[in-house]
Amino acid sequence: MDYENARIEEAVLALLAALNFNGGQCWKGYDFGVMDALFERGLITDPRSRNKSVWLTDEGLERGRAAAQRLFGDGGSAT
Repeated sequence: MDYENARIEEAVLALLAALNFNGGQCWKGYDFGVMDALFERGLITDPRSRNKSVWLTDEGLERGRAAAQRLFGDGGSAT
């Protein structure tokens, strides 16, 4: 799939702003509460492991791809 990078950058900026603290400080990774919620919903593997990454479950991958296409899809134009 092709995505519009400007839309992805805007979404990441929006996430950073939404999860900021101390008037603009934000973590480079995703908020622990958000990751825990995705785990509890069965969309990712346990984020509290020693691994630096998580795996999307089959449902998480399907729903994530649909969301990415809805939010960032280029509408079929060549990039």
